[in-house]
Amino acid sequence: MSSTSKGDGALTGKVVAITGGARGIGRASAEAFLAAGAAVAIGDIDVELTAKTAAELGADPDAKIVGLPLNVTDKASFAAFLDSVDSELGPLDVLVNNAGIMPTGLFVDEDEAMTDRIIGINLNGVIHGSRLAVKRFKDRGSGHLINIASLAGTQGFPGLATYCATKHAVIGFTSALHLEMKEHGVHVGAVLPGIVRTELSAGANMPNWITPLTTVNPEDVAQAIVKSVQQDKPLVTVPRRLAAIIKSAQLLPYRAQLVIAEFTGATKAFTQPDPAVREIYHRRLRGE
Repeated sequence: MSSTSKGDGALTGKVVAITGGARGIGRASAEAFLAAGAAVAIGDIDVELTAKTAAELGADPDAKIVGLPLNVTDKASFAAFLDSVDSELGPLDVLVNNAGIMPTGLFVDEDEAMTDRIIGINLNGVIHGSRLAVKRFKDRGSGHLINIASLAGTQGFPGLATYCATKHAVIGFTSALHLEMKEHGVHVGAVLPGIVRTELSAGANMPNWITPLTTVNPEDVAQAIVKSVQQDKPLVTVPRRLAAIIKSAQLLPYRAQLVIAEFTGATKAFTQPDPAVREIYHRRLRGE
């Protein structure tokens, strides 16, 4: 279980729904919310793995968790998911829009169908879920919406053009929605992880010296998500030190930024990753 103590803070008895909850950050977040005393619903397009994850996390007799099918690109599927959460666990208190994909490669080589899929999951899925959640929350005058963006949403990384586009959009969308909903008692925030040790970013070609500065475990992101809810933080970076580093770099002249990008390996991380490792992930995305 997570290091968050059982029943800690204001999460005891709250109902939390997490998209992309079968693996990675989603699974770690489910575990962290359960440890904080919340009831959790995980939704994922991988129905079999969702059921398996829910069973594993529900092995603790105190854990209240359900696994439900969810296709975040389908508005009807998302609505049915949240309706099922309401009926099985109670009225929704927290939605974590976590589902996302990150295929790598040069944009000129990216299949148009994959471009549409990245946008559909990473951006449209967030918008679908946000619309459904804030309508529920506004009517009650309470609720928390957390959108998982990325530090790739603060600058461009070669090999991740469409992914960066969606994460930039998620940050801007979340910032605007935060301002729209705050007067209604609804908290809207974004969590921006660096490189997370999951299948999604496996094989990144980063220099050994910088890996400890930029790379985190999914459990670290999960704890940041829980704290974002508990403390009503509108924007959280994981690890926190990266926020200051990126902001400082953005103040430099463009040519200086390019030198830093080369020095840190940012220009090669996803244009020259480990091909065998990335292919494992890409095969899963293609359903092979």
